Amino acid sequence: MAAQLDGVFESGLQKKITDSKVLVVGAGGIGCEVLKNLVLTGFQDIEIIDLDTIDVSNLNRQFLFHKEHVGKSKANVARESALSFNPNTNIKAYHDSITTNNYGVNFFKRFSVVLSALDNHAARSHVNRLCLTADVPLIESGTAGYNGQVELIKRGLTLCYDCSPKATQKTFPGCTIRNTPSEPIHCIVWAKHLFNQLFGESNEDEDVSPDTADPEAGAEVGQAALEKDANEKGNVDRVNTRAWAKQCEYDPEKIFNKLFYDDINYLLSMSNLWQNRNPPKPVKYDTVQEDATDSTIIEDSVVRDQKVLSAVDTVKLFAASLKALQTTFTKLPEGDHLVWDKDDKDAMDFVAACANIRAQIFDIQRKSRFEIKSMAGNIIPAIATTNAITAGVVVMRAFRLLQEQYDKCKTVYVRLVVNGWNQFIVPEVNTIPPNPKCYVCAAKPEVVLKLDTKKLTVRELRDDILIKALNMVSPDVTLDGMNSIVISSEEGETDCNNDKTLEQMKIVDGCILKVDDFLQNYELSITVLHKDPGREELPFEVVANPKSLKPKEETESVPSAPALDDAQPSTSKGLNGSANGKKTTVNRIENDDDDFCEIVEEDSVNKPSTSKADTTPSKSVEKRKHAPEEDEPALKKAKVSPREPQATEDDDDLIIMD
Repeated sequence: MAAQLDGVFESGLQKKITDSKVLVVGAGGIGCEVLKNLVLTGFQDIEIIDLDTIDVSNLNRQFLFHKEHVGKSKANVARESALSFNPNTNIKAYHDSITTNNYGVNFFKRFSVVLSALDNHAARSHVNRLCLTADVPLIESGTAGYNGQVELIKRGLTLCYDCSPKATQKTFPGCTIRNTPSEPIHCIVWAKHLFNQLFGESNEDEDVSPDTADPEAGAEVGQAALEKDANEKGNVDRVNTRAWAKQCEYDPEKIFNKLFYDDINYLLSMSNLWQNRNPPKPVKYDTVQEDATDSTIIEDSVVRDQKVLSAVDTVKLFAASLKALQTTFTKLPEGDHLVWDKDDKDAMDFVAACANIRAQIFDIQRKSRFEIKSMAGNIIPAIATTNAITAGVVVMRAFRLLQEQYDKCKTVYVRLVVNGWNQFIVPEVNTIPPNPKCYVCAAKPEVVLKLDTKKLTVRELRDDILIKALNMVSPDVTLDGMNSIVISSEEGETDCNNDKTLEQMKIVDGCILKVDDFLQNYELSITVLHKDPGREELPFEVVANPKSLKPKEETESVPSAPALDDAQPSTSKGLNGSANGKKTTVNRIENDDDDFCEIVEEDSVNKPSTSKADTTPSKSVEKRKHAPEEDEPALKKAKVSPREPQATEDDDDLIIMD
């Protein structure tokens, strides 16, 4: 391989390539390309981890996999295929999740550099925190269609993964989904919820029946609708959807008429909803009329997927997919359920048909199966060429890291259209230093949490905020000043608190929560502010910078030039104003699989940006919580010198656009 041939690399780099130990996290589109590049370059000691198995849809871009590998472990097959290039390489594969406690700080400390090619925010944030704690450089990479990005995350030197706010996954109020859809995505979300109600993991928050508690309908109107014909309609009686479907043996006509005729008439009885909206038009199974769309049967599946089906064909698709799913569902063991997958033909057909029928009822534009699949799966198609180019840049950045040439490790962007300097591979101008207010890598991480303390439960605090929104794995929570344990990571220890509201736990406006995730060796201070969310507002809001909560009149007198934190001064003109006085802003582009951020300079053409970097303390995960000593910081994180290096790597296939 290249590093074993004298003269290919300078002697110093050649030795470092041979002696270094590399961890690749993720064996998808970028991960496969990175592993291939590492082996051909001559890296001798490589470990790769991935939880996923190989699907047919992976084969068009993950070239270490072939048809005979479908269903097998990505990590194990990637190792076998890579060894065919160089059997003398030492490659160890883990078919496992990087977020388990088997891979803590001491595991990460074994590596010279970590290359991340993950496909979800939670795992990437977790790797970011462990790399910061272990003081190991991380190279983060990602692609979105024809766009790609590679960036270094190094403790004390660059932004960490959580330094910049990320777009939260788009959610919609339940009353909008159930009562007043106005966009195709509302109908698609409703259809996915219906799939879970009939065949999947049931969730009370995903009820598809009309919502009588809709504040816009009015309490009296909702109650009147609830009492009207209470014993005649399934939706009014609120019979469990799955139990009712089983009783009628998943009869397509009965289910269709309940969902699209009875339930719609029930919505019409809540007349307040339709004072300023066009009312829906209920439809019965046997009265569906052919519309203007050509209903000619198309054999080619690709062409068929890109065609908007007629009303009659859509109903036929609904009936066929419903019966196919019933057949699959009844073969499962008692208590088991189906899992919706965009690549499962019957599941995708069912969601597409239900979404389009509901869209027609509410006079919303219908979509092709291809469009619905893209929206339902948050898909930006992965491009093999972009993955290959991005992976090549990743390994070249690894060379610079091994040589400790951090000034040459600026973020690189891959673009479909060339910029003003005729570049489609665009390097960043400056390295952006860490955000002094980052809730992960700051000296004292803290956030403000605005929520309804009277309604939000302890379970929701743990699952929806700490784990999903803040990407923790095993959080412990105590109420500051009272030494009361709100949430414990020990199984069963605080289960009695799960259904209590925060107010019942004496967590009210102004309280401070101390959160500790020992698996990530991470501590966070949360200041709780009570708020009453409106109908269209999310139930909670995380504010990383408390200064952003100041009233407008208090901030108007602040100078336009942003002030830097005294404890961590910035040396980058790219973040707080460049030498030529151009204004700089940060835009993030993200998705479930991948994300990257762009820095846009005014008066420049296609000026790219930086993404995230990470910093965390260097204590061992094995050490559990302890009371801080008098001369010890309140948190486990130690303040770090900007000279301490660290690198990161990112994800590969898809991203959700901000």
